[in-house]
Amino acid sequence: MIDIAAKVHDKFSIEFKVGFLVRRKCEQSNFSINTWMFVPNSLDINPLTYDKNHFYRDVKSYIRLITPVFLLREITAGEAIPLKNLEKAFHKAASEPTRTAIREYESQIKMFTAIFKSAIRNEVVHFLNNHIKDDMEYLITSYVETIRDILVKFRNLRRIINVPTISTEYLNYYFFADEYISNLVDQRTCYLIGFLQSKKSRKYKKSTALLSSLWQEESAYRKEKGYISVDKNNPTKNREFIFRRSILKKYVESDLFLRARKKKEGVLVEQIYYSIAAGLSMIFATAVAFSFQMRYGNFTMPLFIALVVSYMLKDRIKELMRYYFAHKRLNRYFDNKTEIGIKDASIGWIKEGVDFISEEKVLREVMNLRSRTPLVEAENRITDEKIILYRKQVFLDRVEIDKNSDYPIAGINDIMRFHLSRFMQKTDNPEEAIYYLNEEGESVEIYGDKIYYLNILMQLQFEDQVNYKRFRVSFTRAGIIRLEELA
Repeated sequence: MIDIAAKVHDKFSIEFKVGFLVRRKCEQSNFSINTWMFVPNSLDINPLTYDKNHFYRDVKSYIRLITPVFLLREITAGEAIPLKNLEKAFHKAASEPTRTAIREYESQIKMFTAIFKSAIRNEVVHFLNNHIKDDMEYLITSYVETIRDILVKFRNLRRIINVPTISTEYLNYYFFADEYISNLVDQRTCYLIGFLQSKKSRKYKKSTALLSSLWQEESAYRKEKGYISVDKNNPTKNREFIFRRSILKKYVESDLFLRARKKKEGVLVEQIYYSIAAGLSMIFATAVAFSFQMRYGNFTMPLFIALVVSYMLKDRIKELMRYYFAHKRLNRYFDNKTEIGIKDASIGWIKEGVDFISEEKVLREVMNLRSRTPLVEAENRITDEKIILYRKQVFLDRVEIDKNSDYPIAGINDIMRFHLSRFMQKTDNPEEAIYYLNEEGESVEIYGDKIYYLNILMQLQFEDQVNYKRFRVSFTRAGIIRLEELA
């Protein structure tokens, strides 16, 4: 199946997190996503002003494995797969510090930390959405006890690698993870305290005190280890905290990111088509030269003129044929193909292509979902919307994924960020003056947002399942206002 979540990433870009989930019983899976962008004519986005290169510059993609899912309590209790894998890798690296053992040691550290990050995030989100008030105290108590248990067991593992065979460089891999885990506990716990305090209920007093105790313990630990902490009176330290947290996040998640090699798709077919175009134009030029030579003979003025004209037309015919074949090719081939893999093993590929298309080529179901208002329809008869079709096909090999991972992997996430700065270049001022009469009958000038809409419709296909998603981006020249999913 295909799972998709959309959000505003920053002032000028939106993000689509697309999860391609592979069935356990399927050895190979194929997915397809077609995305139609309906662009207002007033933005002056068309094939002459916005070509393929512009689009691919505005799109930034990250392809990564979906983080293995564990409950917070499952990290150290029961089978405790993450902790056992980590401990095993530590013993192996300490006793036999080969290049392979050290690589596995670092990889298990990153995976453990990524699993913890995902688990603590899911736990906090569950608290925020919990509607059973009587369970909140139990949930908070369990959270605090579990966090303490994880921290103690993880930090006790340090003694395994604090040996002469592990250099300071390799020991730092552990401390990077320790600092990042500490950051997560510090920030998530503090956020939970604020959430409970906002309820202004004495019922949560004990839970708040438990969380505060955990936060104070971790704060003291961070100070002891020299980790940077938030300081309301020190902006420089806070900047460094955010910067360092960002670097640590990229480090611990790097093991989930897949090897991606992008190349242009259909190069051979393109060259064949272009060769055919060149051959057809040469046939025309040769036919003209032969016919005039047979009629007027060699070294005559008519033949000379015919050769010049045929040469001129030959080049035009060649370019016209190249243009024709290029557009015919787009219906069957993609612009790029990205081979994705884990380490040295290939686990699949992603193909993508983008084109402007006419409304007649849009699926009827998509146009029905677009559901333009009568006013927009009337405007469209004068200045029609431009439609961008972005196609993506994904192939994943379940056998290779399982073979190259110690954890159960559900599939991959394709995180795509689309920057809208070019779409905002030719918009009007972000605010416009409007007027109304107040209660005293006086004319009052106020300002309202000059807003534009970008409608995005997606068709998600997996096996025999076809689903549609519709999003609308509201923005002004000053930036994105909101991104909403429409029914």
